[in-house]
Amino acid sequence: MKREIIGNRRTFIKSAALFSGLAVLFGFGKTTLVKPKQLLPEPEPSGQGYRLTEHVKKYYDTART
Repeated sequence: MKREIIGNRRTFIKSAALFSGLAVLFGFGKTTLVKPKQLLPEPEPSGQGYRLTEHVKKYYDTART
């Protein structure tokens, strides 16, 4: 009975190695090599720099308390 358990483990490990090798061969892991999409648009160069707007002032007021 002990040999059956060991045989099943060996078969499982062999199968896992085979299928992981096939996954690499067929490129199932290619999705991890894709560059991430740019989430934020590029800011337009306005030359104005930092602007103290109303929502920034509101944030500063709430951060002080």
